[in-house]
Amino acid sequence: MARPGVWHGWKKLVAALLVVANAVHGLELDISSTDSLKNAASTAAYGTMHMYGGNATGAIPGKLPGTWWEGGALFMAMIEYWHETGDTTYNNEVSVGMQWQAGAGDYMPSNWSSYLGNDDQMFWGLAAMTAAELEYPAYGKYSWLSLAQGVFNTQVARWDPSTCGGGLRWQIWAYEAGYDLKNTISNGGLFQLAARLAYYTNNATYADWAEKIFDWCASTPLLNTETWNVADSVGVEDNCTTQGNNQWSYNYGTFISGAAYMYNYTNGTTKWEKAVNGLLGVTLNTFFPAKYGGNIMSEILCEPTEICNANEILFKGLTAAWLAFTSVLVPSTYSQIIPKLQGSAEAAAQSCTGNNNNSCGVRWYTKAWDGWTGLEEEVSGTNIFVANLIANNRTRPVTSTTGGNSTSDPTAGQDDHSTSTKLSPITTGDKVGAGFLTAGFITFWMGLVVWMVIGH
Repeated sequence: MARPGVWHGWKKLVAALLVVANAVHGLELDISSTDSLKNAASTAAYGTMHMYGGNATGAIPGKLPGTWWEGGALFMAMIEYWHETGDTTYNNEVSVGMQWQAGAGDYMPSNWSSYLGNDDQMFWGLAAMTAAELEYPAYGKYSWLSLAQGVFNTQVARWDPSTCGGGLRWQIWAYEAGYDLKNTISNGGLFQLAARLAYYTNNATYADWAEKIFDWCASTPLLNTETWNVADSVGVEDNCTTQGNNQWSYNYGTFISGAAYMYNYTNGTTKWEKAVNGLLGVTLNTFFPAKYGGNIMSEILCEPTEICNANEILFKGLTAAWLAFTSVLVPSTYSQIIPKLQGSAEAAAQSCTGNNNNSCGVRWYTKAWDGWTGLEEEVSGTNIFVANLIANNRTRPVTSTTGGNSTSDPTAGQDDHSTSTKLSPITTGDKVGAGFLTAGFITFWMGLVVWMVIGH
C-alpha cells in the first residue's frame, strides 16, 4: 500500500473543511465533445505525471515509492492517453520506465524479483501488450510484444497442477505471505494476457492457454459460470474449495476483457459471448450502484466507508479502460457500457476540484472533491476520460495482420526459471513476519498522514 485508507472522525472533519475551502469549479466537460474529453484527460494526465518522479535525478525509472506493480498500471494509462489524444509530452518518461523495469525481457527485474507476485508482473505484461496493440513507438532493447510474451512464458511455467488441479499461486516465492492462495487477478490477468496474445498473433498456443486458464477458474469458486460471481481468492490448503468472496471491480474487468478478445479470436463463439454478457451484467449492476444513479462507477467495498488503500483506488480505472475496449470488440455491448462510462466521466470531472489545481479524489459519485489526493487518484481520473475516448473513437486494438508491427519473440523469458515449485512451503513464521511488516508499514503511513494534516 502506498497510503492508508482508514479515516477517523476528526480526519473526516478536516477533509470536509478542505472540500469547502477548495470549492472551485470542476473540470469543464462536455461528454459529447472529443476536444472536451481530451482536455479533461490532459488535465488528469498532467496531475498524474507531475506526481511521477521516476526520471528525476537519483530516482528509478518506472518504480513508484512503496510499490512496483502500480508502475505498470500508470504506464498502461499513459499509453492509452497518448493514443487517444496524440499528446507525446510524456512518451519519453513512459518508454524509459517500461524498458528500465523489463529485466531480461520478462518484467522480472533483479532489484525487485525476490518479492514480486504473479499479479505484479502480469500488470507490466498487460502494459506492454497495450503498447503493441496501440502501435506505441518502439523504444529500447525489447519490443513491446516480446515483453508481453516474456511475461506469458514465465507465468505459464509456474502453472501449478500439483494443487487444485492447476492455477497460478498469488505469490511467486514460498516465503511470501499469500503463497498458499490462488487468486483471481493473477489467473484472470494471465487469461487476459493469453487471450490478447492469441488475438494479436493468431497463434493457437496462446488461445489454448486462455481456454485452459478460464476453464480452470470456472472449476473453482473463483468463477461461477452460472451466476457469474467472481470471487477474489481460494486457498490450496482445502484444495481451493472455499473462496474469499470480496467483490473487486478489476477481477470482473480482467475476465470481461479476456473473454472479449477470445470472442474476436473465435469469430464470436457462443461460449465467449455468454461469458462477456454474463460478466458484464453483474459488473454493471454491482459497481454502478443504483443509489448513486446507476451510471457512476464505485469500488463498493472501500469507497462508502473511505478505507480504500492505494492499490484499490486504481481498480475502477483499470476496469473502465477494459470496458471501453470490450464495447469495441463486442459491439453488442456498446449501448450498455457507454452510459456507464459517460456518467462516470461527468461525475469524475465534477469531483476533480482539489487543491485549487483540479486534483481528483477517490469517489466520483460525490461530484465534489472528497479530500483525497494522490497519484492513484489521478491515474483513475485519466483512465475514465480516456475510456470515453476509446469507446467514442471505436478504438480497435491492432493485430499482426491489421497494422501491428511489434517484433515477436515466442521464446522470450524462457531462460528465466523463477518458478514457485523449487522452494519450501511457507511457514507460520513467514506469515507472521509478513504481518508485522504490513502493520509497521501502515503505522508509518498513518503517522505521516497525521503529520501532513497537522503540520500543513
